[in-house]
Amino acid sequence: MYHSKISGLGFYVPENVVTNDDLSQIIDTNDAWIQERTGIKERRHVVRGDGNTTTSMGVKAAQIAIERSGVSKEDIDFVIFATLSPDYYFPGPGVLVQRDLGLRTVGALDIRNQCSGFVYALSIADQYIKTGMYQNILIIGSELHSYGLDMTTRGRGVSVIFGDGAGAAVISRETDLSKGILSTHLHSEGQHAEELAVIAPGMGKRWVTDILKDNNPEDESYFPYMNGQYVFKHAVVRFSEVIQEGLQANNLQVSDINMLIPHQANLRISQFIQQKFKLTDEQVYNNIQKYGNTTAASIPIALTEAWEQGKIKSGDLVVLAAFGSGFTWGSVIIKW
Repeated sequence: MYHSKISGLGFYVPENVVTNDDLSQIIDTNDAWIQERTGIKERRHVVRGDGNTTTSMGVKAAQIAIERSGVSKEDIDFVIFATLSPDYYFPGPGVLVQRDLGLRTVGALDIRNQCSGFVYALSIADQYIKTGMYQNILIIGSELHSYGLDMTTRGRGVSVIFGDGAGAAVISRETDLSKGILSTHLHSEGQHAEELAVIAPGMGKRWVTDILKDNNPEDESYFPYMNGQYVFKHAVVRFSEVIQEGLQANNLQVSDINMLIPHQANLRISQFIQQKFKLTDEQVYNNIQKYGNTTAASIPIALTEAWEQGKIKSGDLVVLAAFGSGFTWGSVIIKW
């Protein structure tokens, strides 16, 4: 039996900065309204024609992670790609990464767990490595939200929240069982699936032919829908539960946490959890203020930034936690 460890981290965000004031030029909103409800000051959006796609951003983040890991791309055994915004309906971006990075003909797995996607990807990679099947796995969380948002006043409750970007990690075998990923914890509650969803295009409700046939400018089924207050209430409960679950599974206390990196859904959720667990500002890392909610990319972007800034050191206990559409949620407990 082995443990798995994060051997390399990287992230990429588009150069184009979109501030709250920029959004107020096209949407009936303002900086104070957005900051009060979400904590977000700005986010990154791709510019049409700049070459950025969900896959290409993931590749850029992956190249950094691979270089930092000290592992050559020839040693990558498997790829896991988490996103809700793939380049194509099919195939998924995992195989595009395999192609664009020039990897061997390794397996590529795409997962659709939205905000908890990176946590789920880490858990899958952890199991493969623990059993000895693979030695080095590349995982990516990447999102291009801006093309799919309703950038009008009608959609402001959702559209002001999301940003584009990608984060990546190389997960490698660790023989020291006191280090690495100690445990992962995953959950879902599908009865609330439609509270945060994009319904169309999909085979169950409205497929492309239906949308084209109706040609209805008032059809909102292909834009993200979110019952904000409902999601918030569930998120703060599930975040707390799954963090405690991870600590208890490893006989740890809240006081043992050196760094908590929550999914960057809403700064108010992160602040609620921080206050509940009585954690200091140095024990929680948030960057939603400058990137918005990048869904599957949010944890790896934040994790990379925290590590780059020296906020995560060898021997630290790092806790990752996420909650999002599905509803799905999870946590990862890591001894760095």
